[in-house]
Amino acid sequence: MHLDYELEKIQTMAIAGHIRPDGDCVGSCLAVYNYVRAYYPKIDVTVYLEPIPNIFKFLQGSETICSTVEDENRTYDLFLVLDCGDVGRIGDFGVLYEKAKRTLCIDHHVSNRSFADDNLIVPDASSTCELVYGVLDNDKLTKEIAECIYTGMVHDTGVFQYSCTSKSTMEIAGDLMELGIDYPAIIDKTFYEKTFAQNKILGQALLKSRLFQNGSCIGSVITKEEMEEFHVLPKHLDGIVSQLRITKDVQVAIFLYELTPGEFKVSTRAKGDMVDLSVIATKYQGGGHKKAAGFTMSGNDPWQMISQVSEDVAEQLNRG
Repeated sequence: MHLDYELEKIQTMAIAGHIRPDGDCVGSCLAVYNYVRAYYPKIDVTVYLEPIPNIFKFLQGSETICSTVEDENRTYDLFLVLDCGDVGRIGDFGVLYEKAKRTLCIDHHVSNRSFADDNLIVPDASSTCELVYGVLDNDKLTKEIAECIYTGMVHDTGVFQYSCTSKSTMEIAGDLMELGIDYPAIIDKTFYEKTFAQNKILGQALLKSRLFQNGSCIGSVITKEEMEEFHVLPKHLDGIVSQLRITKDVQVAIFLYELTPGEFKVSTRAKGDMVDLSVIATKYQGGGHKKAAGFTMSGNDPWQMISQVSEDVAEQLNRG
């Protein structure tokens, strides 16, 4: 697939990613947006995303992101969905997707249902940003486009430490570095740096954590009351599940935070190859990757929910 072929045929375009956008989602959407603006100025293009974390607002084009649907009747020539395995996960922007003349999806989630008219789904890719690099004319990449792609790759590979990182991933990262991006700053400012409040809520999650299934799983939960007490929002909880994951002898980390009373967002991370978290996520109408997946659960006892998910993990471990 080469995106230029699609762009030559259209006059209007919408780009969207999943709800609660992360680095790969924001990076891939803005990379394509900046490419279109630079080389296809006659195309009327809009990026639709929920409000993005402040750490990504340095990326060119972030200020143009539209977070509401202003005209539900608008019809786009092309609607491109990035980093999203299910059309339902583009949220309110689904109404525009349904009216589009043509739809395209580029994604790396193994749970992707190939819902668009045309789909580029590569579960083994490190990130959607890596796939975006592959569909753009690399000779046309600007420093600003490279910053978007590199940011997404950094976040979905855990700074190139997760097993999804391949030789190709590193070669692409090297090509992007040669375009003059400030790669140490991107890593430090968007991945490692945390506010004082974020460090405190991380400490709270670690203090509350419990082991399950004879130590093969670790879990923790942050309630809405705690988020208010520590003055943080859901977007400030990124990284907690990864910190839980690196606990010695643990195979799977399970982290919950409360969205609304009795409704919890569940994030899971795994080590090794014995557990496929995408299978567990699908069971709960979620999605993701083998070693990183998410979904929502409802109930009054979040610790019981963690225990329930840990039993799903134990079932796979026992089969293994």
